[in-house]
Amino acid sequence: MLLLLTFVGSLALLLLAARLFTGAAERIGLALGLSGFMVGVIIVGVGTSLPELITGLFSVSQGVSQIVSGNVLGANVSNLLLILGVSTVFSVLRPVYLGEAYIAIDLHFLVGSAFVLGVAMSDGIVGRVEGLCLLAVYGVYVAYLLKEGSSGPDGAVRPPIALRDMVQVALSAVGIYFGAEWTVNSLQGLATVLGVPTAIVAVTVLALGTTLPELVVSITAARQGKASLAVGNILGSCVFNALVVVGAGAVYGTVKAPPELTGFALPFVVGASLLFYLLVQDRRISSWEGMLFLVMYALFILEISGLA
Repeated sequence: MLLLLTFVGSLALLLLAARLFTGAAERIGLALGLSGFMVGVIIVGVGTSLPELITGLFSVSQGVSQIVSGNVLGANVSNLLLILGVSTVFSVLRPVYLGEAYIAIDLHFLVGSAFVLGVAMSDGIVGRVEGLCLLAVYGVYVAYLLKEGSSGPDGAVRPPIALRDMVQVALSAVGIYFGAEWTVNSLQGLATVLGVPTAIVAVTVLALGTTLPELVVSITAARQGKASLAVGNILGSCVFNALVVVGAGAVYGTVKAPPELTGFALPFVVGASLLFYLLVQDRRISSWEGMLFLVMYALFILEISGLA
């Protein structure tokens, strides 16, 4: 019981600190003269995936890098099937219509990142060279986003850099550090107590926990008729997880993907990405497709946890 409470508390600290860090960093970026688009792509995009990234680096440093692969695969399944499914089902405007940008940029990179991750992880180990390749692909993605989205002047007035924001960045960075360390340690303890592989706990419990904030935000956006915005953020998060979280972990050390992940979770993620790509070629997601995503997510959890 104590281990579970420690895990929940450390995960809550990690998520809260990451959110505070992102908010303050966003305001500092605008004060430094970055365009609103660049702030959204670079600062907010990275900030929303900070829990996965920092937790992954701690996992590698402590010799349990299977947490990285489990968390990334589980988070991407949760993003694509659970969050998108819930967003579509709860959307005020049915179906959810996607803009041209999603078809031209995010969807293609979503499938591409899933394919590259599948190739790198297929042998059970992601080494330093493979990690650098993953980071290079993400660099191409960001460069393309900036090129396509930075046209036209940004006439926003520059706010001054507030001392409060600088202090908030520093304190939230400390919170992220300790939150990630305690989350990894408690996750290892939970896996030992439950008698299941650490990777399985990471792909289910940890992945769901780190994506809960996105789930709440997406439901709120869907109920306000802004589900298409949530879709864009979710797709960007999937690309970041697959390329940067795994890539950075592999460069820092070596990321292992045990057979219980490469045998089922990895091909499932690649297949789910491809299915999503095919289903939204008409630039919309119907509520029926959203229900299909939810059923597929339930099937994934049952299979990976051995309950089916």
